[in-house]
Amino acid sequence: MSVLPDESARPPAGPPPRLLDVGLRVAGGVVVAVAGVLTGVLELLLATVRVGGQLIGVSALLAIGANIALSWFAHATVGRRWAVALPAVPWFALMVVAAVRTTEGDLLLAGDNWVGLAMIVAGAMTFAVMGFRQILAPPSVPRG
Repeated sequence: MSVLPDESARPPAGPPPRLLDVGLRVAGGVVVAVAGVLTGVLELLLATVRVGGQLIGVSALLAIGANIALSWFAHATVGRRWAVALPAVPWFALMVVAAVRTTEGDLLLAGDNWVGLAMIVAGAMTFAVMGFRQILAPPSVPRG
């Protein structure tokens, strides 16, 4: 009888198979792109929140926090520096659509709403800073 553990019961050590790794990166990219749209919609909904008849800037604060989290998550899941564009592009497209008046005269983000304008500037600057940080970051060393 041997006192050594059975090596056949252990999973093989090393990195996951290539196909699984690519699949997880693609799934992470899809999740972060959808999250960019969802946070943009939430920010647009909160751009008109008032307390005591006055607009509050909760939407701009949410844009900063959510865009930092989305940028970090995109880089962590996809593993590429350009991954910050995955949540940024749908977010920007949503803001452009929200600022254009429809033929019926509807407008989601009016020019006289300081919170909406602050939200667009804060969100765009956050994505720009996070992208710039990724560009300047030293290359990551693979583990293993």
